[in-house]
Amino acid sequence: MKFGEFPKLASFGSIAAFQAHLAALGLDMPCDDIVASGASSAFAAPIEIAGMKIGNRLALNPMEGWDGELDGRPSDNTLRRWRRFGASGGKLVWGGEAVAVRPDGRANPNQLVMSASTQSSIARLREALVDAHCEAMASDEGLVIGLQLTHSGRFCKPHDHKRFEPVIAYRHPLLDRKFGHPDDRHVMSDDEIRRLVDDFVIAAKRAHECGFDFVDIKHCHGYLAHEFLSAHTRPGPYGGSLENRTRFLREVVSGIRTEVPGLGIGVRLSAADVVPFRADPARSKPDALGPGIPEQFSSLLPYLYAFGVDPQNPTEIDLAEPFALFEILRGLDIRFVNVTLASPYYNPHVTRPALYPPSDGYFPPEDPLIGVMRHLETVRRLKEAYPDFCVMGSGYTYLQEFLPNVAQAVLRLNWTDLVGLGRMLLAYPELPRELLEGRPVQRKRLCRTFSDCTTAPRNGLVSGCYPLDAHYKKSQEFKRLAVLKKPAKSA
Repeated sequence: MKFGEFPKLASFGSIAAFQAHLAALGLDMPCDDIVASGASSAFAAPIEIAGMKIGNRLALNPMEGWDGELDGRPSDNTLRRWRRFGASGGKLVWGGEAVAVRPDGRANPNQLVMSASTQSSIARLREALVDAHCEAMASDEGLVIGLQLTHSGRFCKPHDHKRFEPVIAYRHPLLDRKFGHPDDRHVMSDDEIRRLVDDFVIAAKRAHECGFDFVDIKHCHGYLAHEFLSAHTRPGPYGGSLENRTRFLREVVSGIRTEVPGLGIGVRLSAADVVPFRADPARSKPDALGPGIPEQFSSLLPYLYAFGVDPQNPTEIDLAEPFALFEILRGLDIRFVNVTLASPYYNPHVTRPALYPPSDGYFPPEDPLIGVMRHLETVRRLKEAYPDFCVMGSGYTYLQEFLPNVAQAVLRLNWTDLVGLGRMLLAYPELPRELLEGRPVQRKRLCRTFSDCTTAPRNGLVSGCYPLDAHYKKSQEFKRLAVLKKPAKSA
């Protein structure tokens, strides 16, 4: 697959040309001709949820740096990134980054951990973000900061970035093989799950003491809580029915409400978990990746190893169960949901639409704008069905110079309540503030989705924007990354 098969967005010289390309793809993606600024801007409107007043509609998705200390504390790199998040001007910081509730639940040896020994340093991390926000925005009015709590489940690598130490909710015939999990790998017992519930509650209490406004009980991207949602084949109280598959969530929420009644709770949710993909071996070469194709699943139909998909065709989204989960969240008095899709480990083109793959991925099997539209449409359908929820969307970075036009349009049409920005803010953290102030987008600073921020940590390096951020471009890791990227050239 050649890069030129899908046009680069920088090649479109106008909004009209971009809109014509959307039409040619058959995508009914909203895109405004003119982006407003100032108090009348859709971006500037405040919104209130669960007693928390969020000062504008530009939000920050969790962005891990794989750069904490080995004991789970933030490093100078972590502090720098959080300060940049604060200076961005976005008024909702959803998690900052994923923080493990205990050391063995880390996705890498340098992931932050919320523990008795790290609590004070994580509190200082939040304080640094607030200070940077006040410097940039004159005050912290309307600033809402959460902490994303996680256990990485089958993607745990707490000691070595090359070695999985998986903790799994059930046996998955495709993922077990794909990631080398042996057939005799231990499946979590019910008692172990209950102890993990306690760990989440303790971590939430510490987050509250640090001053965070809410915690996110992370249910996305293939990590453990997300895996429970697809545990159709697990016996006992944590598998089978949707009631059982959400028992972990319900028990965590109950514990937090008992121990920390004043703490807000949100859920970042992969609303659909499509079948794993791989690089097409017929179109790959020893030094080059092919386009993505689904893993062979025909012998597994009906497909019982995913959430939010058609069991007869697990490449297609079916929102019946996500709708049912929203009803459960309503019953838990949680109406604060950050919606994403799939997993960056095994179908990254769905989670993070991009033109260039990470080193362990594949080239996109579709124009990435189709992936962006998949995000927008999923959020639109959920918001339409549950208008009383505050819903945040993801997947905007690939839009690049047209991000403001599309983001304004989906807010104006009430497709979403909040626009969640991720990788874009590693490259261009000031973008939200500039949109709010009506300044033109700096095209040279836009993330072009080279996926370096993913390739680096997949190979044990810190994450960051190596192409555009001089802090990383001048680092020793930049030279190592250049070597690692060679296999990810076009086939």
